[in-house]
Amino acid sequence: MAVFKSTPITKIINGITVEASNVSVVTDASYTTTGEYTIIVRDVPKCVVTLDSKTTEHVVIKAMTEVLISSPNEKIDDDYNEILIQKGACVEMRFVINKWYILSSDGLKNS
Repeated sequence: MAVFKSTPITKIINGITVEASNVSVVTDASYTTTGEYTIIVRDVPKCVVTLDSKTTEHVVIKAMTEVLISSPNEKIDDDYNEILIQKGACVEMRFVINKWYILSSDGLKNS
């Protein structure tokens, strides 16, 4: 399996200059964010995506498989350390004042 990334760009995240890709296509069972704007997870039965607030402040995650989004150091929406999204779902997240917030989510596709 692998991670495919677009051409890197220079971004400033939390006051630090970071080299990051705009898009990452993840086909591994686990992945930690590296500053990309968009992550597409596919071709793996299940994936754990860990949010890294040191490199990432805004990310859209598109799940083409089951994806567990984990934030071990900061809460998501004040309550959660992780959220599970199903195949076809998409969620937009932003890191603000030491917490991750879900800005947009299309929820379940097949409900």
